[in-house]
Parts: sequence; C-alpha cells; structure tokens
Amino acid sequence: MTDATDGPDERTHVDDRFHVFDTTLRDGAQREGINLTVADKLTIARHLDDFGVGFIEGGWPGANPRDTEFFQRAREEIAFRHAQLVAFGATRKPGVRAEDDPQVAALLDSGAPVITLVAKSHDRHVELALRTTLDENLAMVRDTVAHLRGHGRRVFVDCEHFFDGHRANADYALEVVRTAYEAGADVVVLCDTNGGMLPPQVGATVREVIEATGARVGIHAQDDTGCAVANTLAAVDAGATHVQCTANGYGERVGNANLFPVVAALELKYDRRVLPEGALAEMTRISHAIAEVVNLTPSTHQPYVGVSAFAHKAGLHASAIKVDPDLYQHIDPERVGNTMRMLVSDMAGRASIELKGKELGVDLGGDRELIGRVVERVKERELAGYTYEAADASFELLLREEAEGRARRYYRIESWRAIAEDRPDGIHANEATVKLWAKGERIVATAEGNGPVDALDRALRVALERIYPQLAGLKLTDYKVRILEGGRGTGSITRVLVSTSDESGEWSTVGVAENVIAASWQALDDAYAYGLRRAGVEPRE
Repeated sequence: MTDATDGPDERTHVDDRFHVFDTTLRDGAQREGINLTVADKLTIARHLDDFGVGFIEGGWPGANPRDTEFFQRAREEIAFRHAQLVAFGATRKPGVRAEDDPQVAALLDSGAPVITLVAKSHDRHVELALRTTLDENLAMVRDTVAHLRGHGRRVFVDCEHFFDGHRANADYALEVVRTAYEAGADVVVLCDTNGGMLPPQVGATVREVIEATGARVGIHAQDDTGCAVANTLAAVDAGATHVQCTANGYGERVGNANLFPVVAALELKYDRRVLPEGALAEMTRISHAIAEVVNLTPSTHQPYVGVSAFAHKAGLHASAIKVDPDLYQHIDPERVGNTMRMLVSDMAGRASIELKGKELGVDLGGDRELIGRVVERVKERELAGYTYEAADASFELLLREEAEGRARRYYRIESWRAIAEDRPDGIHANEATVKLWAKGERIVATAEGNGPVDALDRALRVALERIYPQLAGLKLTDYKVRILEGGRGTGSITRVLVSTSDESGEWSTVGVAENVIAASWQALDDAYAYGLRRAGVEPRE
C-alpha cells in the first residue's frame, strides 16, 4: 500500500525509509506574531531545501489566496534539490464525492507531488465538529486517499487529535489509521494536536498502533508540555519513521517540535543519516536565516543553534575546557555550524580570561600577573554595573589596554555636551557638540539628531570622518538601556549596550553611568574605537 522505496532516493540521496517533514510554512506560520508574505514563504522554502529536509509543507491551497499563489510560484521559481513540496488539505466533506469537492480539486491543482490530508480520529470531534457519523468519517478518509492516489499523488494522512482520541476510543482511532493505510496512504501521522502527551505515553501508543495496524507511522507533536522534541524521539524509538517539525519550533500556542534539535539528535545521537552530506553543519546558519525572514529574534538559548548553546561562564568550566573542551560540551559545536564562546563576567577565573583572550586573538602567554589584573578589573567593573558577556568589543579593548600597559585610542576627548530642547511651537530639538583632538588637530563639531544620543553619534562622526573615513561604513544596529538600581529614582545607575556593524560583522559595547547620555557616550566611544581597530587603523593618541 505504499510507493516508498526500500533505499535512498537517487534524486535527494536521502533514504526514503525515514522522513524529515517540515511544516514551518503551514503549521509554523500559525504562531502569534508571524505573518508571512508569499515572498517570505519562497525564501524559507529555499532555506529548508538547502538544509536538506525531505518534505516541505507549503500551506493549504484553495483555503486562502496566499497559499494558492505560493504553490504556483514555487513550481515556477524554485528548483528543489532535496525536498518535495507538500500541499495540505482536508478529507472530502460529508456527503460529497471526493471528485466533486472543490478543496480536494485545489490540492490536485497545486501541482504538489505529495499531499497531506488532515483526518478526524477522535470520535467526539467527528460527531461534534464534522457533524457526521463515525462510518461516514471513515468513508471520507478512504475516498479522498484513493482519489488522490488515483491521480498519481503520494498521500500522507495526519490523524488530528489522535492521542486524545485513542484514549477516548482506541478501537475507532485505530480503525481510522487502518482505513487510511489500506486506502493507499504512504504514512499515517499520529498528531498530538493539543500537545498534552508525555514521552512514555507517546511511545506506548505508537507501538500499539504499529502492532495493531501494520501501518507506517509518523509523529506530529505540539509543545504544550515542553515535550515536543522528546515526544518525537520517543515515537522514533517506538518505530515511527516520519517526523513532522517546524524551524525553531514555531507554531500555534507554544509551538511545535523544533526541527533543529530533532534532526541533530537523529544524526548525532541516533547515528541516523537524515540529511544530505555536510548539511548538518549549515544548521545554525539556516536557523538564524529563517528567524530573520519571520522577523523574530533568534533564541539565544535554543539547543545546538543558539549563540549561548556552547557559551561557558563559570570559572570551573573554563578550567576544564582549557584541558579538554569535551569535558563540558556534549558535541563539537562546529558539527552544527556553531562555535564555543567564553563569557567574561565576575564569575570568570584565570582560565576563562586566558581562553577568552585566545578567542579574541590576544595571546596572554600564561602571564599570571597580567591575567590576575584582568580578572580583578573585570570583577570591579561588573560590580559597578558593566557586563562583558554581552559586550565582547568593550572587553577586548580592556584586555588590550592591560596587555599593552596603556589605553591606545584614536582621539582624545576634550569635552562633549548634548542638549534636548522643547519649544513652545511643539518642535523638539536635540543638538550635541563634541570637542576632541585627533592626529594633533583640535576639532569642534556640532550636529542635530532625533534624540540627544543620536545627536552625539552624529557629532562624533562629523568630527572624525574626515580624518578616519573608515567610520563612514559603521552603522549602529541596536541600542538597549537598563536601569540597574531602581531605588534611587532619577539618580539610578544606567547601563547602555550598543551594537554596531560594518560590512563584515557586528560587535557590542557597554557604558555605565548615573546619566543615560553619559553611559551612551561610553558605549559609542568604545564602538568607534573598536571599529577603527577592526579596520586596521593604527591608534595615534
């Protein structure tokens, strides 16, 4: 009852006996805050194909114009190298022949070689939501699968609410699986639609379904208990050979099983090849690229691909990592395209500082006195409110200052001021003046901006760009303010983090003061100094 091959697909070079099925463009797009255009969906589809998933569910053609357009454009604009495009839809309506149902026809019109049908497998849903009989629901599954197979399409059936339905009426839930498989469905997917299951329950149910029906089984897990990835792997342990996931775990409510930890576990922990050769090393890049398209900040603490996934802060960890990185890392981060990072904070010990220096290209040469000075200075400054784990550029300037015995800067500040003015006519004016010395020349520059900090940034650029044209390529990309001591009212300590970028990367700097503008000035000053150092400019002051 299946068209599945017994070995690798010659086109994709991925074994068809195990499916990685991505539903970011359909189920993942239901996450609150995500609103994908057709162009967005095409871009994500390309990323997923580059990653090497076997199937990409593109949406529900016929249900909304955007998805219908996506399938049309995907056929014309994307030459899939690894994935097959999948159209999603429902079984025929009660009392209507499959060949006469417009939404079934829309699935065929999509041109997708694979179709996923959602079918009711919970008896109460059949009677209350579909408002039909249990027998008619089985006929709807049988007729629609057979009709699509008759038109040469591969069919997967998603049994909605399967685990809840199995608990309520196991015989009926199993009969839905059996009916779909015997009608020609290649895979019958057991859906934990409400996301309430736990791994032991999932494993036991999957084993029972396979034993009772002989069907090829897949798993679709929601993450409402925080167990979607674990439930997916439990299903694989029990015999499931098809996993449905979304990039970064996007999805309705709290989301779906996250594609990236599922695939990493299968490849690295189960030693099961589910991606093309070399694709796993692209995982971090793909994860972040998709996050950019959906306009959500990548989760820093996401397993495998988060920037903090292999970040080490405690001095005890650093001491061990200095001997052998594997002592505090479960895999080599390069296998998933990530990197190990050492965080510098008041928890840092000598080993942390030495490893961080090596990461930044500053060889401390095992100089215990120098390393000790850096450790003490970091602890003192963090006590004052600075944070270096989020401001590598400021830490590198501090580190080089200690290593070289002096602060080597590109200019010397004489003074700066920023003025915010509210006029009776409703106009808000912000002006800043910077006085500095650079290359033996005294420079005075004034500029206006959208706020006092923006005016300061502009004034500093006006003062320096003639002497240091490299600054023209710098761009401030983020600005964060945090009040550290709220009990002191307007005199509270303020920390500012500034992110700056050039054509080749991004860096962060920090400033701390009782005045938000003074803290911002410190962060800006470090940002320009670091940017000039990156550009290879030799310090003069």
